[in-house]
Amino acid sequence: MPEPLTLRLTIADPVPGLHYWRQDAKNAPHDIRLATDGPLTFDMPVDLRPDGTLGGTFVRREGKIRRFVYIAIGGALADLPVVSRRAKIDVHDIPAALLRPGAVIATTLPGRDRAGLPACATVRPLTPWTTIA
Repeated sequence: MPEPLTLRLTIADPVPGLHYWRQDAKNAPHDIRLATDGPLTFDMPVDLRPDGTLGGTFVRREGKIRRFVYIAIGGALADLPVVSRRAKIDVHDIPAALLRPGAVIATTLPGRDRAGLPACATVRPLTPWTTIA
């Protein structure tokens, strides 16, 4: 039977004025927030399956191994056209030693690409995954 745990994703430098949200596997938005000058943190509930893989409402898969979650970004700013992007965060490579029922596992993500636009596509964490609870 799957056991719950939480992935805590902190976006270090989101683009102020844009909306960020967790996107479930059916593309539905959850916990929509307007970015300001500070970091944004999202708690992503996931399930630890008996085989050691992650699943649940927010986890998507590609092939037999790859698992990931999405943070979606959208909105319009005076100096940007309408933005619609998704940051794909791999979760299949979280060290197995950190995966335990009830754990809160955290990482920090970049919020912007080199051009200053919202980071999108596959986004690599700035910090290693760590257990904080």
